[in-house]
Amino acid sequence: MTTNKQLHTFHIPVMGLAFTIDSPIRVAKYGISSVISIADDELIEKMRAFYSEKFDIPYHEITQKLHDYRAERITSYLNLVDKIVKEKFENFKIELAESKEALENYIAMLPNKSEIKKGLESLMEDGIAFKENIKQYLENNLSVGEIDVNIMTKLDKDNFIKDEQLPVEFNDAHAALRGFANSNLTSSVVLSAGMNPRLFSYFENFPVFFPDFNNNLKKKIILKVSDFRSAMIQGNFLAKKGLWVSEYRIESGLNCGGHAFATEGFLLGPILEEFKQKKEQLVQSAHDLMVKALGQKELHVPEKPLDLKITVQGGVGTAEEHDFLLDHYKVDAVGWGTPFLLVPEATSVDAETRALLMKAKEDDLYLSHISPLGVPFNTLRGTTNEMFKQKRIDENKAGSSCPKRFLALSKEFGAEGICTSSKKFQDVKLEELEAIKDSVSADTFDKMKFNITEKACLCVGLANASYLENEIKIKGQSQGVIVCPGPNMAYFDKEVSLSEMVKHIYGNANVMTDVNRPNLFVKELKMYIDYLRNEISESTADLTAGQIKKWNAFKNNMLEGIGFYQTLFATSSYFENSINAIQDQLEFYKAKIGDIKIPELVVA
Repeated sequence: MTTNKQLHTFHIPVMGLAFTIDSPIRVAKYGISSVISIADDELIEKMRAFYSEKFDIPYHEITQKLHDYRAERITSYLNLVDKIVKEKFENFKIELAESKEALENYIAMLPNKSEIKKGLESLMEDGIAFKENIKQYLENNLSVGEIDVNIMTKLDKDNFIKDEQLPVEFNDAHAALRGFANSNLTSSVVLSAGMNPRLFSYFENFPVFFPDFNNNLKKKIILKVSDFRSAMIQGNFLAKKGLWVSEYRIESGLNCGGHAFATEGFLLGPILEEFKQKKEQLVQSAHDLMVKALGQKELHVPEKPLDLKITVQGGVGTAEEHDFLLDHYKVDAVGWGTPFLLVPEATSVDAETRALLMKAKEDDLYLSHISPLGVPFNTLRGTTNEMFKQKRIDENKAGSSCPKRFLALSKEFGAEGICTSSKKFQDVKLEELEAIKDSVSADTFDKMKFNITEKACLCVGLANASYLENEIKIKGQSQGVIVCPGPNMAYFDKEVSLSEMVKHIYGNANVMTDVNRPNLFVKELKMYIDYLRNEISESTADLTAGQIKKWNAFKNNMLEGIGFYQTLFATSSYFENSINAIQDQLEFYKAKIGDIKIPELVVA
């Protein structure tokens, strides 16, 4: 296995269930890496049928009657994507060799500092034996973008046949991992949402995750993390099993799309600095543990540590921010997610939802509690899902029919689990609430009712965009579309081509019309202040000493972060045009943090 030369300094992270479900088919030929969610095997099977027909490839349905249907569906779809991408890539290289215009357009999309870009420009000037030389150069230097997959570790529901619980390897995340492991892909699995020891241990069953005699990994592990400590804990856990983490994908705790896993006030800048300073510690610690484990398993032991990348994502919106992260923090790549929702060539979004995204302003994008996971979830006001959900509430039919059950994780009513957005669950909870109606105030009653009914069916809502875009029939209860952009969406307001967006990332074009967009670090800071304020205001009277201690630490961590930024920006050559505004905003938010009053513990 040869390692792909990285053509681009950005990647497209996973978005929802559907939004990047076929992104590799759309963008991988350009050398752009993207991530497919492999949570929803039903959507995956429908997309396999769709693309088999589109590219005239034989298709045989994998039904739920098959013993291991979930893993089989995932393997088959990933193999199809791999096949299509490879064919598109070969055809693309032929097109570049034969069309000067196509080659010029491609060169314009490459990073300005790229050696491959310089090489192609040099060949364009040569003229002599151009075609043969360019063919050879393209063959030697171009590489396809990675077809990576995402598994959210929390989505690991137990599965049953009638009342009989199936073995753990048939849990949702376990089966998804098996589907990826058995596929033809040479790529990575991105693990998000924290540690799942059972799932992490399951990796040991697949030789493709262990280094071969050339120290290559057929399949790699990427961990999405929000701080250094969790990276070290999870990385070492895997290393003790002989497994290597090839990339730590640092994501802003709040300034991101989808589920938001907030830190305790630790800000992105200081977190990145810690990774920069302690990268060798991360590498060496994991290497030593991995060597010991591989020796015990009598497997090949690499003499030197394997490659380890550090990347970052969440709220990046300008070429200057992109370059700063690469240059100052020495990250290997930067994830750009939300802005690509406005690029039809890159993501799967229906026309109505894309139009709503274009119109979105800061107030339309908010951190909600609609996720049945109980984790704050970035979402957008005015979606079709919101409309259908409210209609059911108004008709006293609150809740979803729950056809997919991926989030049926509450064990409150039995081992099989139930989803808190389901009608079955909400009917019981609303009945319990009705029984205490006379003993609580009207405001308290309404708030408690809202807390029950606001949960949305993410399984269907986050998948529907692909069905609508590709005119695939949607069965069952109308759920509409849920979309989960990061707050950065407010500053992008038009549909753009893939070429334009890539040029924007590299500073060769500008697709952003909002001149008042705050710096990504300042935006995240404001979100953390709002988050702490909301936590305090929503707290009940039963406060604990631990809760108060946590809030005080949260405040102190933010203040330390501000001090870090003040020093950083005072000495940085970046953001020269906005440095005064940034420093003023930091002072302003420092005062705001000082104004936050943390309740004192009342001792009876």
